Amino acid sequence: MRGCLCVKSHQLLNRVFVHPVCAPAAARWRTPPSRLVHGSSENERPRPSVLKHLTSKIISTGPISVAEYMREVLTNPVTGYYVRNNMLGPDGDFITSPEISQIFGELLGVWIVSEWMGAGRPKRLQLVELGPGKGSLAGDILRVFSQLRSVLNEASVSLHLVEVSAALSLVQAQNLTGNSCQEVDNEDDRVYRRGETASGLPVSWYRRLEDVPEEFSIFVAHEFFDALPIHKFQRTEKGWREVMVDVDPDKPDKLRFVVVPGATLASASLVQADERRHHVEVCAEGGVVVQQLARRIVEDGGAALIADYGHNGTKTDTFRGFKGHQLHDVLAAPGTADLTADVDFSYLRRMAGGGVACVGPVTQRTFLRNMGIDTRMQVLLRSCSDPSTRKQLISSYDMLTNPAKMGDRFHFFSLLHPSRLARPRKQEGLTLEKNRSPAPLPVAGFSELSLS
Repeated sequence: MRGCLCVKSHQLLNRVFVHPVCAPAAARWRTPPSRLVHGSSENERPRPSVLKHLTSKIISTGPISVAEYMREVLTNPVTGYYVRNNMLGPDGDFITSPEISQIFGELLGVWIVSEWMGAGRPKRLQLVELGPGKGSLAGDILRVFSQLRSVLNEASVSLHLVEVSAALSLVQAQNLTGNSCQEVDNEDDRVYRRGETASGLPVSWYRRLEDVPEEFSIFVAHEFFDALPIHKFQRTEKGWREVMVDVDPDKPDKLRFVVVPGATLASASLVQADERRHHVEVCAEGGVVVQQLARRIVEDGGAALIADYGHNGTKTDTFRGFKGHQLHDVLAAPGTADLTADVDFSYLRRMAGGGVACVGPVTQRTFLRNMGIDTRMQVLLRSCSDPSTRKQLISSYDMLTNPAKMGDRFHFFSLLHPSRLARPRKQEGLTLEKNRSPAPLPVAGFSELSLS
């Protein structure tokens, strides 16, 4: 049974007018296979600049970690996939929930307002999105803010986007601010672009999370952590060894995976002593980001909502590529396809430390239903007479909540200030027993609390 904040979230939802905008029903999403056989495909034409750069580096210094490979392929400032490409949507390499239905983003907007209220309605609210894609999710959230301006009118709201891709930042600027945006010429300024929405809400772009001003913030990371570089490790008779990327000696223009014979700094420090799996992926960079989020939440207040493919420390080999909505060999034609790996939420919880409260993970299906997607869909379907629009609504709902599609493959996880979950020791005139812990307040979207 949900408590007061969850009830408030449904009350807020009833005040939001949702326009159904759906992607084509045939659009595919990124689907994890049980295991992808790696190796270069003969019919792929690699982008010479990326492959040449990687092979030169490997020949000069030896095999590189999977983390370094991902970093070079995805975010190299000259040839990186995210830097050069606009990969989102039906015509790109993958599609995300905000592009399937804007109801998704509007429900997240309701969650943010609910958490802002649960934190005592601070006078300043920074919405910070990590890896904002085309800006669709931020736009849907801001529409909720506009619909609930009578609730938010006592707060100064601003939008802060952390984006490394120059190509995507331009798309975001056009979608969120139109022509009301300009680049910042001062190289010493942490902001590289500024603008404002049609309603006058300020928007700022940053390349690093640490550049965002330290104020009360609610952070949103949707399909952000799955693209951060991972290290891969294999259990051997001699202990844990790192899986690396090397040049195939029989095919100098091809890459291959190798298990290095000796221990590396990563294999000696990143694998837990009690690890029972035989193959492990560790996203050290994701751990650093979570530590940054945790510190800021403890010091400045706020919350973080993370939504991604993931597991709770159970999966092994999840590293995969996507191109044109199809699985793609991760080592073939580097720089032409997206690379991703499932998020280990147990690792994020461990790296967050004990200063913050960790809630979840819960499946996307559970989160969206707790946020009221079923009720919202019923209202929309009752008011919709166009058969084509009704079909799109039903298709998008199925895509987001069906356990065989996105419903159970995506998970939601949250970091909260510890005070957010503590009740006062006096409730309705009754004093709790001295050694009895105060009951936590429920968090909208999470039916069962998994706390650390």
